[in-house]
Amino acid sequence: MKNEPSKIDYSEIINPIDPDTITESPGLIPYPHTIGSPAFAPNNQGAIKSRSMKAMEEQSNMQLGQIKEQITLLARQAEALQKRVDVSKAVYSAEMAFQPLTGETYHLYAREAQQFVLSMIGPEEWGRKIPFRHFIATVKLLSDHTWDVLRTEI
Repeated sequence: MKNEPSKIDYSEIINPIDPDTITESPGLIPYPHTIGSPAFAPNNQGAIKSRSMKAMEEQSNMQLGQIKEQITLLARQAEALQKRVDVSKAVYSAEMAFQPLTGETYHLYAREAQQFVLSMIGPEEWGRKIPFRHFIATVKLLSDHTWDVLRTEI
């Protein structure tokens, strides 16, 4: 008969680890379990959340400020465009005794209500009295046949 290894009865083995003071799986506990382990101090979750909220609010306020600046810029651009459209409509409805040339500057005057005149003579060039009711704008004809408003009195 060969020497057969004896079978161990595991039911008789007593675990020397006291489950009340030591864990069987030390890698899964949320705190250090040996003297050589790094120390972990409990954190103050309220302070962490407060700092995070403050950082989030600062970032959000900065972005909101940028958006407000962009809105203001867009509003100014829309107003300038609307003024350009209004003056352009007046120029195209104006009486013209000449063919406007691209890149040249002209002056728009009002004769009466909704009656406009486009002139090559500026308001400072007339002398003592302008022969029209009042000066409206100085405009420049662009290559796309839109008018750039250089100066306006409306």
